[in-house]
Amino acid sequence: MRIAALVLALIPGLAGAARAEITGTPLPYRSGDLAFEGYVARNDALPSRGIVLIVHDWDGLTAYERTRAQMLAAQGYTAVALDLYGTAEDPQGMEDYRRLSGALLGDRPELRARLQAAMAAAEGLPGAEAGLVLIGYCFGGSAALEAARMGAEAQGFVIFHGGLATPEGQDYSRVTAPVQLFHGSADPASGPGELAGALAGLSAAGVAHGAEIYGNVRHAFTVWGGRDYDAGADAQSWQGLLDFLNEAL
Repeated sequence: MRIAALVLALIPGLAGAARAEITGTPLPYRSGDLAFEGYVARNDALPSRGIVLIVHDWDGLTAYERTRAQMLAAQGYTAVALDLYGTAEDPQGMEDYRRLSGALLGDRPELRARLQAAMAAAEGLPGAEAGLVLIGYCFGGSAALEAARMGAEAQGFVIFHGGLATPEGQDYSRVTAPVQLFHGSADPASGPGELAGALAGLSAAGVAHGAEIYGNVRHAFTVWGGRDYDAGADAQSWQGLLDFLNEAL
Protein backbone atom coordinates (compact mmCIF):
# COMPACT_ATOMS: atom_id res chain seq x y z
CA MET A 1 0.00 0.00 0.00
CA ARG A 2 2.86 2.38 0.76
CA ILE A 3 4.33 1.96 -2.73
CA ALA A 4 0.93 2.44 -4.35
CA ALA A 5 0.46 5.63 -2.36
CA LEU A 6 3.82 6.94 -3.54
CA VAL A 7 2.87 6.29 -7.18
CA LEU A 8 -0.46 8.04 -6.80
CA ALA A 9 1.26 10.98 -5.11
CA LEU A 10 3.51 11.39 -8.13
CA ILE A 11 0.56 11.63 -10.52
CA PRO A 12 -2.69 12.69 -8.88
CA GLY A 13 -5.70 11.31 -10.72
CA LEU A 14 -3.97 8.20 -12.06
CA ALA A 15 -6.30 5.81 -10.24
CA GLY A 16 -9.46 7.20 -11.82
CA ALA A 17 -7.86 7.62 -15.23
CA ALA A 18 -6.47 4.09 -15.17
CA ARG A 19 -9.83 2.56 -14.29
CA ALA A 20 -11.65 4.52 -16.99
CA GLU A 21 -9.35 4.87 -19.98
CA ILE A 22 -5.86 3.38 -19.76
CA THR A 23 -5.38 0.06 -21.50
CA GLY A 24 -2.42 -2.30 -21.56
CA THR A 25 -1.66 -4.67 -24.45
CA PRO A 26 1.27 -6.91 -25.38
CA LEU A 27 3.65 -5.96 -28.19
CA PRO A 28 5.25 -9.06 -29.75
CA TYR A 29 8.28 -8.66 -32.02
CA ARG A 30 11.39 -10.52 -33.07
CA SER A 31 15.12 -9.87 -33.30
CA GLY A 32 16.99 -12.49 -35.24
CA ASP A 33 15.75 -15.91 -34.11
CA LEU A 34 14.48 -14.66 -30.74
CA ALA A 35 10.94 -13.69 -29.75
CA PHE A 36 10.24 -10.69 -27.51
CA GLU A 37 7.14 -9.21 -25.94
CA GLY A 38 6.84 -5.64 -24.76
CA TYR A 39 3.94 -3.92 -23.04
CA VAL A 40 2.01 -0.95 -24.43
CA ALA A 41 -0.04 1.39 -22.22
CA ARG A 42 -2.13 4.22 -23.59
CA ASN A 43 -5.22 6.30 -22.96
CA ASP A 44 -7.68 5.30 -25.66
CA ALA A 45 -9.82 8.39 -25.05
CA LEU A 46 -7.11 10.85 -26.14
CA PRO A 47 -4.92 11.38 -29.21
CA SER A 48 -1.41 10.23 -28.33
CA ARG A 49 1.16 12.93 -27.64
CA GLY A 50 3.96 10.64 -28.86
CA ILE A 51 5.74 7.44 -27.95
CA VAL A 52 7.92 6.87 -24.89
CA LEU A 53 9.99 3.69 -24.95
CA ILE A 54 11.00 2.43 -21.49
CA VAL A 55 14.07 0.20 -21.20
CA HIS A 56 13.90 -2.07 -18.17
CA ASP A 57 16.33 -2.57 -15.31
CA TRP A 58 18.59 -5.65 -15.12
CA ASP A 59 15.76 -7.79 -13.71
CA GLY A 60 13.85 -7.59 -17.00
CA LEU A 61 10.41 -6.29 -17.87
CA THR A 62 8.40 -6.35 -14.62
CA ALA A 63 5.42 -4.70 -12.96
CA TYR A 64 7.68 -1.71 -12.26
CA GLU A 65 8.06 -0.81 -15.94
CA ARG A 66 4.39 -1.56 -16.62
CA THR A 67 3.42 0.85 -13.85
CA ARG A 68 5.72 3.54 -15.22
CA ALA A 69 4.13 2.96 -18.64
CA GLN A 70 0.67 3.45 -17.14
CA MET A 71 1.86 6.64 -15.45
CA LEU A 72 3.00 7.98 -18.82
CA ALA A 73 -0.21 6.86 -20.48
CA ALA A 74 -2.08 8.93 -17.89
CA GLN A 75 -0.16 11.92 -19.25
CA GLY A 76 -1.34 11.19 -22.80
CA TYR A 77 1.65 9.30 -24.20
CA THR A 78 1.81 5.89 -25.82
CA ALA A 79 4.23 4.18 -23.44
CA VAL A 80 6.07 1.01 -24.42
CA ALA A 81 7.92 -1.05 -21.83
CA LEU A 82 10.25 -2.98 -24.09
CA ASP A 83 11.86 -6.37 -23.57
CA LEU A 84 15.58 -6.92 -24.11
CA TYR A 85 15.84 -10.49 -22.79
CA GLY A 86 13.25 -12.38 -24.85
CA THR A 87 10.25 -14.52 -24.00
CA ALA A 88 12.42 -17.60 -23.40
CA GLU A 89 13.98 -15.96 -20.34
CA ASP A 90 12.36 -15.62 -16.92
CA PRO A 91 14.97 -14.08 -14.61
CA GLN A 92 14.40 -15.02 -10.98
CA GLY A 93 17.32 -13.69 -8.99
CA MET A 94 20.67 -11.94 -8.86
CA GLU A 95 22.51 -14.66 -10.73
CA ASP A 96 20.07 -14.44 -13.64
CA TYR A 97 20.11 -10.65 -13.60
CA ARG A 98 23.91 -10.54 -13.79
CA ARG A 99 24.02 -13.20 -16.50
CA LEU A 100 21.46 -11.57 -18.78
CA SER A 101 22.48 -7.94 -18.38
CA GLY A 102 26.18 -8.82 -18.48
CA ALA A 103 25.76 -10.79 -21.69
CA LEU A 104 24.21 -7.80 -23.46
CA LEU A 105 26.65 -5.25 -22.08
CA GLY A 106 29.42 -7.56 -23.25
CA ASP A 107 27.93 -7.89 -26.74
CA ARG A 108 27.14 -4.38 -27.90
CA PRO A 109 26.12 -5.37 -31.46
CA GLU A 110 23.49 -7.74 -30.04
CA LEU A 111 22.27 -5.08 -27.61
CA ARG A 112 21.94 -2.62 -30.48
CA ALA A 113 20.08 -5.16 -32.63
CA ARG A 114 17.53 -5.77 -29.88
CA LEU A 115 17.07 -2.05 -29.29
CA GLN A 116 16.55 -1.48 -33.00
CA ALA A 117 13.98 -4.30 -33.17
CA ALA A 118 12.00 -2.82 -30.27
CA MET A 119 12.06 0.66 -31.78
CA ALA A 120 10.92 -0.71 -35.14
CA ALA A 121 8.03 -2.54 -33.44
CA ALA A 122 6.84 0.76 -31.97
CA GLU A 123 6.76 2.56 -35.31
CA GLY A 124 3.18 1.52 -36.08
CA LEU A 125 1.70 2.53 -32.72
CA PRO A 126 -0.56 5.55 -32.17
CA GLY A 127 1.55 8.64 -31.61
CA ALA A 128 4.47 7.56 -33.79
CA GLU A 129 3.94 10.57 -36.04
CA ALA A 130 4.60 12.87 -33.05
CA GLY A 131 7.99 11.31 -32.36
CA LEU A 132 9.69 9.02 -29.87
CA VAL A 133 11.73 9.44 -26.69
CA LEU A 134 13.74 6.59 -25.21
CA ILE A 135 14.13 6.39 -21.42
CA GLY A 136 15.83 3.83 -19.20
CA TYR A 137 16.36 2.86 -15.57
CA CYS A 138 19.69 1.48 -14.23
CA PHE A 139 20.74 -1.18 -16.79
CA GLY A 140 18.05 0.32 -19.01
CA GLY A 141 19.74 3.68 -18.72
CA SER A 142 22.97 2.15 -20.00
CA ALA A 143 21.00 0.64 -22.89
CA ALA A 144 19.31 3.95 -23.68
CA LEU A 145 22.72 5.63 -23.85
CA GLU A 146 23.87 2.85 -26.17
CA ALA A 147 20.91 3.64 -28.42
CA ALA A 148 21.88 7.31 -28.39
CA ARG A 149 25.51 6.57 -29.26
CA MET A 150 24.51 4.25 -32.11
CA GLY A 151 22.59 7.12 -33.72
CA ALA A 152 19.05 5.88 -33.06
CA GLU A 153 16.45 8.24 -34.49
CA ALA A 154 14.54 9.76 -31.60
CA GLN A 155 13.52 13.10 -30.16
CA GLY A 156 15.40 12.52 -26.94
CA PHE A 157 17.03 10.14 -24.48
CA VAL A 158 16.45 10.21 -20.71
CA ILE A 159 18.67 8.27 -18.30
CA PHE A 160 17.66 7.47 -14.70
CA HIS A 161 20.62 6.34 -12.54
CA GLY A 162 22.16 4.51 -15.50
CA GLY A 163 25.64 3.20 -16.08
CA LEU A 164 27.41 6.19 -17.61
CA ALA A 165 30.78 4.73 -18.62
CA THR A 166 31.54 5.11 -22.32
CA PRO A 167 32.60 1.77 -23.84
CA GLU A 168 36.00 1.63 -25.51
CA GLY A 169 35.84 2.80 -29.11
CA GLN A 170 32.56 4.69 -28.66
CA ASP A 171 31.70 8.37 -28.39
CA TYR A 172 28.69 10.66 -28.70
CA SER A 173 29.31 11.93 -32.23
CA ARG A 174 26.28 10.13 -33.71
CA VAL A 175 23.70 11.24 -31.14
CA THR A 176 20.64 12.65 -32.91
CA ALA A 177 18.75 14.36 -30.07
CA PRO A 178 19.07 15.86 -26.58
CA VAL A 179 20.15 13.67 -23.65
CA GLN A 180 18.94 14.21 -20.09
CA LEU A 181 20.57 12.57 -17.07
CA PHE A 182 19.06 12.09 -13.61
CA HIS A 183 21.71 10.80 -11.22
CA GLY A 184 22.62 10.57 -7.54
CA SER A 185 25.92 12.04 -6.37
CA ALA A 186 26.49 9.03 -4.09
CA ASP A 187 25.76 6.38 -6.75
CA PRO A 188 28.31 3.59 -6.13
CA ALA A 189 27.53 1.84 -9.42
CA SER A 190 28.34 4.80 -11.66
CA GLY A 191 30.25 7.39 -9.69
CA PRO A 192 31.26 11.02 -10.21
CA GLY A 193 34.08 10.10 -12.57
CA GLU A 194 31.77 8.32 -15.00
CA LEU A 195 29.23 11.12 -14.73
CA ALA A 196 31.90 13.70 -15.53
CA GLY A 197 33.12 11.57 -18.44
CA ALA A 198 29.64 11.32 -19.93
CA LEU A 199 29.08 15.06 -19.63
CA ALA A 200 32.47 15.78 -21.17
CA GLY A 201 31.74 13.40 -24.04
CA LEU A 202 28.36 14.98 -24.73
CA SER A 203 29.89 18.45 -24.63
CA ALA A 204 32.75 17.49 -26.93
CA ALA A 205 30.26 16.13 -29.47
CA GLY A 206 28.10 19.26 -29.29
CA VAL A 207 25.06 17.29 -28.07
CA ALA A 208 22.35 19.24 -26.28
CA HIS A 209 22.15 17.79 -22.82
CA GLY A 210 21.20 18.39 -19.21
CA ALA A 211 21.81 16.75 -15.86
CA GLU A 212 20.02 16.86 -12.52
CA ILE A 213 22.26 15.61 -9.73
CA TYR A 214 20.76 14.73 -6.36
CA GLY A 215 23.12 15.20 -3.42
CA ASN A 216 23.85 12.17 -1.21
CA VAL A 217 21.39 10.07 -3.24
CA ARG A 218 22.49 6.56 -4.13
CA HIS A 219 21.80 4.19 -7.02
CA ALA A 220 18.25 3.11 -8.02
CA PHE A 221 16.62 6.07 -6.28
CA THR A 222 13.42 5.65 -8.33
CA VAL A 223 12.80 2.00 -7.41
CA TRP A 224 9.88 1.90 -4.99
CA GLY A 225 10.60 -0.17 -1.91
CA GLY A 226 14.31 -0.53 -2.71
CA ARG A 227 17.05 0.24 -0.21
CA ASP A 228 18.21 3.25 -2.25
CA TYR A 229 14.75 4.67 -2.91
CA ASP A 230 14.55 8.43 -2.40
CA ALA A 231 11.04 9.90 -2.63
CA GLY A 232 12.27 13.45 -3.22
CA ALA A 233 14.64 12.52 -6.05
CA ASP A 234 12.00 10.22 -7.53
CA ALA A 235 9.38 12.97 -7.61
CA GLN A 236 11.80 15.59 -8.93
CA SER A 237 13.16 13.35 -11.67
CA TRP A 238 9.65 12.31 -12.71
CA GLN A 239 8.65 15.95 -13.09
CA GLY A 240 11.90 16.53 -14.96
CA LEU A 241 10.97 13.74 -17.35
CA LEU A 242 7.53 15.23 -17.96
CA ASP A 243 9.08 18.64 -18.64
CA PHE A 244 11.53 17.05 -21.08
CA LEU A 245 8.76 15.18 -22.88
CA ASN A 246 6.64 18.31 -23.11
CA GLU A 247 9.45 20.00 -25.02
CA ALA A 248 10.58 17.05 -27.09
CA LEU A 249 7.22 15.67 -28.28
